[in-house]
Formats: sequence, C-alpha cells, structure tokens
Amino acid sequence: MYAVIKTGGKQYKVSEGDVIKVEKLCGDVGSQIEIKDVLMIGAGEGAKIGSPVVANAKVVAEIVASGKAKKVIAFKKKRRKGFDKKIGHRQEFTSIKIKEITA
Repeated sequence: MYAVIKTGGKQYKVSEGDVIKVEKLCGDVGSQIEIKDVLMIGAGEGAKIGSPVVANAKVVAEIVASGKAKKVIAFKKKRRKGFDKKIGHRQEFTSIKIKEITA
C-alpha cells in the first residue's frame, strides 16, 4: 500500500517503512505526527483519489531526526560592472519514518 501526501508545499509518494526528508516540522525526535493531507491511496489494482484529499485518511509517521541540508549558493554577477554577490543558505529539514497508512 502506498499514499501520496502533501507537506511543506511538496508532494511525496510514501509506503510503510519509508524514511523521507521533508520541510521542517514541529516536534521532538521520537514523537509521532499525523499527516491528514493524503491526496491518493493506492493498493494493488484499486486506488482512491481525493478531491483534493481522501476523506478519513491519514498517515502516521515518527520523527527520526532533524537538521540542516547542504549549503546552496546563490551567486549574482553583472558583467563589465564590477558587481558580484555571493549568498549562502541552508534549509532545515525533518526526517520522518512512515509507520502506518489508514484510509
């Protein structure tokens, strides 16, 4: 069984036991969270597609870790003007492990 969930403005296809990195979520390591924005649930031949979400569906996940991703460099330059600017950014993330999918 798999599900398509939405969190942090992005969509992820998950199955039970998967560990994924999502945008930063509130909670401590080891705590459980419920994601109720389930866009689709599929199992073998049949699939339930929500409009926009599947009714009474949820995904239970456990927070495994949280941290910062690698630095992303934004470099701006205007030729022949002597202008260049370098900016760095590290996005925070949360790793979650999918425990169960219910519909």
